[in-house]
Amino acid sequence: MRILVLGSTGYLGVHVAGRLDALQGAHVLTGGRSPAADVPVDLATDSADRLAKALAAAAPDAVVNCAGATGGDAVTLAEVNARGPAALCEAMALACPSARLVHLGSAAEYGPGTGRVPTPESAATCPLGAYGATKLAGTVTVSASALDALVLRVGNPVGPGAPPGGLPGRVARLLREAGADPDAVLRLGDLSAYRDFVDVRDVARAVERAVTEPGPLPRVLNIGGGGAVPVRDLVHTLADIAGFGGRVEEQGAGSARSEQVSWQCSDISAAGEALGWRPSYALRESLTALWSAAAHPPVPREEGDPSS
Repeated sequence: MRILVLGSTGYLGVHVAGRLDALQGAHVLTGGRSPAADVPVDLATDSADRLAKALAAAAPDAVVNCAGATGGDAVTLAEVNARGPAALCEAMALACPSARLVHLGSAAEYGPGTGRVPTPESAATCPLGAYGATKLAGTVTVSASALDALVLRVGNPVGPGAPPGGLPGRVARLLREAGADPDAVLRLGDLSAYRDFVDVRDVARAVERAVTEPGPLPRVLNIGGGGAVPVRDLVHTLADIAGFGGRVEEQGAGSARSEQVSWQCSDISAAGEALGWRPSYALRESLTALWSAAAHPPVPREEGDPSS
């Protein structure tokens, strides 16, 4: 089985490509803007015709789209999160119409949770801000296509390799910088929001199921941790794992999204029925893996190292 993973160098993409590469009989091709990509493509700028030529040469049985932007201006977000999936769907219809497309969406597409009840896939979508809106545009395009396609709406991913652009990765970096200083202070914004955290390795396992499960499958499935967790608990748990002896202070407001979306949790029962998937990592396990990776980053290889 030939599987093309787009966005394979990103946080989710690295774990997804690694998981799929371990599948018996799978041949994983990487796609993206990296010079090392097997299939050099840029979903933000390439025409559908150019993408179709690249796909025809790769001849995938399945395409997994992990490419996406979480930050930047509205134009950047729209190019990657909205235009990209649209161009990809058109290219697949031309070059590999029978291939399955698994697209990674975001729980941010729903907007604020209502009544503190887990949000099912049938809920109305009301994203706040350009990120959620552009991710929703990508989901609509994929789910409305004639392809064998499904969208996995992912909650807040956490675990090994979490980037510093997100709160878990940023807190891990701050804890590493603080070290064993008992007088150290972590100054963060308001941490009262609730989020649905899901281990990045569980996300990769959900993608594997989505790629290999016989169809037809639902057009949209939620992939989350199954519960709403106070962000404050995540920070203090990570600090405890790190052996942090200082103080955590909440000063001022949190992020704009935290103020607008104070509680979010996805109903993941449909993924259990359709894919036989449930999260397998508890949050503390995810944070332990995150801290271990952050505290012991890989040693850069010397030029000419035969293992590179």
